[in-house]
Amino acid sequence: MEYISVQQAAEKWSISDRRVRILCNQGKIPGIIKKGRSYQIPANAVKPADGRKNRHKQIPTQFASVFAHVDSLKNEIDKRRPLTSGEVQRLREEFLVEYTYNSNAIEGNTLTLQETAMVLEGVTIDKKPLKDHLEAAGHRDAFLYVQDLVKDKIPFSEYIIKQIHTLVLMDRPEDRGVYRRIPVRIMGAFHEPPEPLIVPELMEKLIKEFNNKKLHPIESAALFHLKFEGIHPFVDGNGRTGRLILNLFLMQNGYPPINVKFTDRKKYYEAFDSYYRENSSAVMIEMVAEYLEERLQNSLSYLEY
Repeated sequence: MEYISVQQAAEKWSISDRRVRILCNQGKIPGIIKKGRSYQIPANAVKPADGRKNRHKQIPTQFASVFAHVDSLKNEIDKRRPLTSGEVQRLREEFLVEYTYNSNAIEGNTLTLQETAMVLEGVTIDKKPLKDHLEAAGHRDAFLYVQDLVKDKIPFSEYIIKQIHTLVLMDRPEDRGVYRRIPVRIMGAFHEPPEPLIVPELMEKLIKEFNNKKLHPIESAALFHLKFEGIHPFVDGNGRTGRLILNLFLMQNGYPPINVKFTDRKKYYEAFDSYYRENSSAVMIEMVAEYLEERLQNSLSYLEY
């Protein structure tokens, strides 16, 4: 890895040497090496985000540097030359296929990544259930709906939750957009969802918490996801709907959507158990932040060429 000096970083970021040293001391520049009283800074390090915009937010100490780094990457991308409309469209299409595959696979869909791509192009896969085809198409339509909500700056509401669920549950017309009326269990999970009678009341309360301005958006999105899945408001489709709402919130706050990988499902499930068993949201917050960092780093690499 190549490194630059404090002076070079100060010139690159248009801030003072003293400010760079403070950022190094505060641990806000990942990957630095300290030698005596001097610092070596990775040449590809991005300027830490201005913490003043979060000064009124309650940011846990353990996440301060993680959130700052993600916001730094986001700010750096915002300053770069934008991709062409064709490049943006290509990246969106690739993300949509991978996201649809992973989100559905977590819930038991048997389509492979390649088969998912083919189904989204209108191809029928031999010997695969109609249900799997409908789930892929429904998830695609739901994500496109979420993109439109973000573009049109539509305020979040209970109606939006039910619309997302209606699109997701294409194979179950009688249950689409309807809160469950029976008790449910999440197999293998520590937490037991509440009785159906109080689901509407819990959802109303949760929606009011959606835009908690006191929390950093990453923490707020992760917490909403944990609580939504805990309520488990629908008979089926809660996981896919919840991950779409998670991305809606991130996108409304200027972040890219994330793709919870099928291969990470064990850690993903553990995040819920950690929250409901130990009252700790740390695992889910870390997952969301790590996925955001990965997506932002990839986007930054595209813009550097």
